[in-house]
Amino acid sequence: MEKIERVKRELVHKGAILDIYEDTVRLPNGKEEKWDFVSHRMGAACVLAVRPDGKLLMVRQYRNALDRFTLEVPAGKRDSLDEDTSICAARELEEETGYRAGKLEKMLALKSTVAFCDEFIDVYLATDLEKIGEQHLDEAEDIDIEAYDLKELMDMCYEGKLQDAKTVAAIMAYAARR
Repeated sequence: MEKIERVKRELVHKGAILDIYEDTVRLPNGKEEKWDFVSHRMGAACVLAVRPDGKLLMVRQYRNALDRFTLEVPAGKRDSLDEDTSICAARELEEETGYRAGKLEKMLALKSTVAFCDEFIDVYLATDLEKIGEQHLDEAEDIDIEAYDLKELMDMCYEGKLQDAKTVAAIMAYAARR
């Protein structure tokens, strides 16, 4: 493979979570192109939580980018650049569901959208769950908790009803372990 060289990176928008850049790249044939790049400064974690009855906890929430509600695994961004993603995963599980994990195990590390974004998400499995209280949502969050069998969720993945990459990856990784 021939080398592609980034000639310039220009900040177009600085957001609360994301920075958007316009990159100028030089292709192997010498031609220059403009490419978009989205930097997710913090990284994130998600967690597939398995209740003692075997049901998997999911959250239903509105996603502005899709202008609809989606069914996903609990997830969120790290609070700081040096926060371990396991701490982030445990916190998001408690905040979004009111459950605490007795055991938290990393299953995967993934990049969400490699064509234009550097966001990484570590995917955890939470077991030995204990209900510790109610949700502790951020002011802008409105999240419903739902529980499903693994087969139901896998069917939803194959039918295209679940399309969130981190959620599909978490479900399939868990299914492969069983």
